Amino acid sequence: MSAEWRKHLSPDGPGRMRIAKHGSMLTDALLIADAEHMAGHTDDRSPEQLCNTAGIPGIIGEAWAMADWHFGYGFPIGGVVATDVDAGELGGAISPGGVGFDINCGVRLCALDVEVGDIDAKTLAGTLAREIPAGASSKGGVILDETSMAAVLSEGASAAVEMGWGEVQDLAAIESNGVLESEERNVGERAQKRGMKALGTLGSGNHFLELQVVDRVEDGSAAAAYGLREGQVTAMIHTGSRGLGHQVCSEHVAAIESKYQRDGDHWYAPEWDYRLRDRQLAAAPIFSREGGAYLDAMRAAGNYAFANRSALTQRLRNVLRTHLGRDGGLEVVYDVSHNIAKVEDHIVHGKSCKCCVHRKGATRALGGDHPELASRFSAVGQPVLVPGDMGTASWVLAGPKSGANDAFSSSCHGAGRRLSRTAARKQIDSDQLRAQLEASGVHVRAKTPNVLAEEAPDAYKDVDEVIALTASANLARPVARLRPFAVIKG
Repeated sequence: MSAEWRKHLSPDGPGRMRIAKHGSMLTDALLIADAEHMAGHTDDRSPEQLCNTAGIPGIIGEAWAMADWHFGYGFPIGGVVATDVDAGELGGAISPGGVGFDINCGVRLCALDVEVGDIDAKTLAGTLAREIPAGASSKGGVILDETSMAAVLSEGASAAVEMGWGEVQDLAAIESNGVLESEERNVGERAQKRGMKALGTLGSGNHFLELQVVDRVEDGSAAAAYGLREGQVTAMIHTGSRGLGHQVCSEHVAAIESKYQRDGDHWYAPEWDYRLRDRQLAAAPIFSREGGAYLDAMRAAGNYAFANRSALTQRLRNVLRTHLGRDGGLEVVYDVSHNIAKVEDHIVHGKSCKCCVHRKGATRALGGDHPELASRFSAVGQPVLVPGDMGTASWVLAGPKSGANDAFSSSCHGAGRRLSRTAARKQIDSDQLRAQLEASGVHVRAKTPNVLAEEAPDAYKDVDEVIALTASANLARPVARLRPFAVIKG
């Protein structure tokens, strides 16, 4: 791809770089980065993708890339783009590529009333590896019939609670209380079939269940509100909607992409008069038949993901009861989505807007006075969960104490890849890495042979640098650093 964007790149305050509008861009683009961070990126494709997203019909405000940005399908991972719901006759665009194939992939953090010295980490890691279903297959998942599947697709985490795969008190600590409004639940037969055996499973790739210790607190008042203290054990669960969500995305991408035809160096949809630089950005007006169908099915798949993380939390509680004789006083700190599109109210350049905010590899970072948050987060801000890599650390950040940041209340969602999976497999020896991690006190159990190399610490950016950039850009502030000691991978 062309590096034309570099001619339009300039610093834009602490932790920010701006790409001025040019070519077919309808607005500027902002990257959470500095000159040093940019110099570490030899691949120009991600900023080029960000520039392409800035040409989406109905876009409002800037196109953003969070500090963990890297190359993705259509949108860069780390991309945040909002469209005006009231733009044109059928509203601004919604793009499945702006959500991703793993719909409502997200992170849940649980706090335990346990110190790291209270447990046998190696033994517990082995037990978790046996009891937590992981890997590409759905083996070991909760079996759903048509009635229970319909409940999960419409009610999300609360359906899991009703089935005994969650606790009522968890719901207030889940984004949107664990349910997205889906009227039709028009999830195809193949997608439902893929989901009927996979509830309560981790999956593979970058998904994990990780036990960590709080090794540093940066913001004492926020940490106290979140129930975190130094030396405490936490559990982080990272997974999404499994094959069900992937199937939903695949079907709707195919349906919307079919509306586009090549037109010079762009793709054109005559039905909506939409013109895009990249077919993978294929978008439909939010109130069109195709746009509405995708939004509704995406929400249903999102509900499946909330239920999936709930079921995995319950599996973790069961393992802890066996290992400790109790569930370790496990409490859900928060559960955030990082592959989702949501209709939200924002102030954009001084004007109120009902926006469709695409967050692909980005998470919300709401202010403490936001009405959706539980009262314990008021004057503190929403917990923002940022998994790093399995050999270094993860972070808990906080949204603003009040109000909203100017990135549509968004923040980073992880460390962000530095190496592709293919490059990581070529450069990193899995057996050697496992030995190094064990020697450093990190007990890793992985089902898939290549996953250790693909998910190696060296395959990711420096998470501490990502956090520092996010804080300097005034998107979220650091609360606590979490160091891993037991990791279950697919």
